[in-house]
Amino acid sequence: MMEDFREVARVLNNRFVQKWKDEGKKVVGYTCSYVPDEIFYAAGILPYRVRGFGAGAMTIGDTYFGPFICSLPKCMLQLAGQGDFDFLDGAIITPGCDSMRRLDECWRKMHDDTKEHMPGFFFHFGVPHKYTEYSVKWFVDETRRLIRAAESHFNVAIKNEKLLEAIKVHNVTRELMNRFDEIRTRKDPPVAGADSLAIVLAGTAMPRDDYNRLLGDLVEEIGKSAKKLNGRKRLMLLGSANDDVDLVKIIEGERALVVADNLCFGSRFYSDLVSEEGDPVEELAKRSLAHNDCPRMYGEYRERLKKIKEKVATAGVDGVILQNIRFCDLHGSENGLFERDLEKEGIPCMRLEREYGPIVESGRMRMRIDAFLERLG
Repeated sequence: MMEDFREVARVLNNRFVQKWKDEGKKVVGYTCSYVPDEIFYAAGILPYRVRGFGAGAMTIGDTYFGPFICSLPKCMLQLAGQGDFDFLDGAIITPGCDSMRRLDECWRKMHDDTKEHMPGFFFHFGVPHKYTEYSVKWFVDETRRLIRAAESHFNVAIKNEKLLEAIKVHNVTRELMNRFDEIRTRKDPPVAGADSLAIVLAGTAMPRDDYNRLLGDLVEEIGKSAKKLNGRKRLMLLGSANDDVDLVKIIEGERALVVADNLCFGSRFYSDLVSEEGDPVEELAKRSLAHNDCPRMYGEYRERLKKIKEKVATAGVDGVILQNIRFCDLHGSENGLFERDLEKEGIPCMRLEREYGPIVESGRMRMRIDAFLERLG
C-alpha cells in the first residue's frame, strides 16, 4: 500500500494517470494549491499538480527565464519543453509569485517558437494577495471565469450539485489526512517524514476516489502499527515548495524525524475543510483564498507565526528547519523573520538554502544538519 504512494511520488506520468488517459478521460495540470481541485473532479477531469521533479539539464529553462531566478518554474518549463507534460489536456498557471507568473508567459513564448508542447486548454488563474471581503468577491468571480472556460473548452457542465459532491469527497481526504497527521505526530510515530511527503504527493497526482480508498486503508493500518521510530530528534520543515522525498531523507538521516511541516506540498494540502453549506463556488473560493500560510498573502505574518508555534507545541518539535529555494524572495525573506521570532521563544532554528532539482549538495546539507542536531543535544 505504501509502495503505491512512493511510486506516484517518483513518477510524473504515473500508472494511475495512464489508466485514466487510456479510458479516454482528460487531465488538467495546475501549478499552485490555490486552484480548487473540486472544479475538475465535478467535470469528470483529473486535476494534477504540476511539478518540476526529474528535470536534469536546464537548457530550455535558462533560455526563457535566465539564470537568476527560482529554479522551480524553470524545471517545470524544462519538462514541458521536453514533452514530459504532453499527457496534459490543460494547464492552469497562477501568480503564486512573480517567478511562477512568468511561467505563463515563458510557456506561451516557448510554444510560439517551437509550435509544440502546449496543452489545448491554457489558463492564467489570478489569485489576490489579501483576504478581505472585496478580494473574496473578486476571487469568486475569477473562479466562475475558470469554470466557464473549462465548460466551454471541454464541453462539460459543472453544476452546483456536482460541485457539492466533489466538496464532500475532498473533505473526506482532508479528514483522513488530519487523522494521519495525528498518527504522524505521536510520541513514537510509526511513519517517517519522507513517507508522509510521498502520501501527500500521491494525492495531487491520482484520481481522488482511488486515493481516498488507499489512504483510508493506510490510516487504518498504520494507526494499529507496532512500529515505532523513537529516539530521534523531532523536526518541523518550513519554507519553499518541496516535492522531493530524497531531500526529506537527507534531513532525517538516522537521527532525526520530520514530524510536522508547513508546506504547500504538505499540511496546506489538507488543512481546513470546505463548507458544505451555501453556494459551492463561493465556499471553494473562500477556502482557497483563506490559505494564509503562504507568504504570498499580504499582512498575515503574525497569524502564520502563531500557527507554527502552535504546531511546534502540539507535535513536540525539537527544532525547525527553514529551507528556501535560492532566489525565492518570499520564503527567503520570511524565513529570516521566523528564525528571529522563533529563536526568541526558545525554539531552535536552522536556515537552509538550496536549489530545486537534482540534489548536488547532499554532503554540505548533511554536515549542517548534523551540526544542528548536535545543538539540539
